[in-house]
Amino acid sequence: MPECSGNTCSAVLQTLRERLAGRPSQLAQIISGPRQVGKTTLLLELAKEWGDRAVYAAADAPEAALAGWWENLWHRAERLAEKSTAVVLLDEIPYLHHWQRLLKSKMDELKRRRVPLHVVVSGSSALSLARGSRETMAGRFERLRLLHWPAAELASCFGMKPASAARQVVESGGYPGAVTLLGDRMRWQAYVRDSIVEPAIGRDILVIEAVRKPALLRQVFAVAAGHPAEVISLQKICGQLAAAGALETVAHYLQLLEDACLVAALPKYSGKMVRQRSAPPKLVPLNNALLAATGDAEPPSPERAPERWGRWVENACIAFAWNSGQQLHYWREEPLEVDFIADGDWGRWAVEVKTGAWSARNVAGLLEFCRRYPAFQPLVVCDGGRESAARAAGLEAVSWETFLLNGPPGLSAG
Repeated sequence: MPECSGNTCSAVLQTLRERLAGRPSQLAQIISGPRQVGKTTLLLELAKEWGDRAVYAAADAPEAALAGWWENLWHRAERLAEKSTAVVLLDEIPYLHHWQRLLKSKMDELKRRRVPLHVVVSGSSALSLARGSRETMAGRFERLRLLHWPAAELASCFGMKPASAARQVVESGGYPGAVTLLGDRMRWQAYVRDSIVEPAIGRDILVIEAVRKPALLRQVFAVAAGHPAEVISLQKICGQLAAAGALETVAHYLQLLEDACLVAALPKYSGKMVRQRSAPPKLVPLNNALLAATGDAEPPSPERAPERWGRWVENACIAFAWNSGQQLHYWREEPLEVDFIADGDWGRWAVEVKTGAWSARNVAGLLEFCRRYPAFQPLVVCDGGRESAARAAGLEAVSWETFLLNGPPGLSAG
């Protein structure tokens, strides 16, 4: 299943432009990802570029429920394709009942009749899109994932100073639609809860998965949002929940939350890059807006709440690596630990995130891990101006602002 090389809005848009510039391949372009990251904006941009050779439609619009809507959509598109190559841009396709069968049938028909028509579909129900396309659309699609925005994308699209964009990713996350609401905290929180969290948990997951205990699912999410970048056992999660649930159910719900791009449960590194099922996961909400919008307290600052601030910085760094497509683990052998292990197109890194004052003694776990596993490069992510402590220990170091903008040394996230 081919995927685009980048997960940012600009990278996905560029990939689509390149694919649509060629002859129609009769492979549907399926854009999946979390809510409110720019999928509709992306399709509208393509519609604008293609002009009168594009047909844009939203499957969640009221008229999509009318008899004949699907047939009329394709009739219009095929009329355009009689003159020259055209494109269909269909937003929120999971709202259509049996969308997989409908699209499969149409793609097969277009191929059989050799209609010069590109097809691009999207949906906020990433779980539904992924599972439906695998089960029914095999061999008929290319998938592109549009994930949470990094600091570099915010800086580029909103004209922010890079350092300000990095700090915003820590304090308020990176949802582009919420940027203009940041001056009104209550309104901003309501937007994130009502337009992102609630639809994702209360609609997207439930559409595709028979969740026997939806209240338990919500509580698992709340525990994760309250414990960013923490290693926490399933037994402890169950102990914090008001509803009783088997450990297997909680583990399953954590996987659903990860499939929905809300929370990642990092497994412990074993040396073989396989999941250690008996080890507790490290919970990482995949956008710091989920932390800021679900709690009552103000976002932390390094002055007022240094320990909590450190957790938020660490969470933002790990979430950035996950959204960049890296395979992630954590490592711990008491009393030693490493915040996260990354393996992917960034290379192989063992990363320790430190805020505030620290010394070489605080990175003993990083040094021990890299001694045991020399294929990994050690990296300390710290406050700007404190990199010298790492370099004195022979370690590479970058500020957390630089990491959130560009990734590890030698890369450019933009």
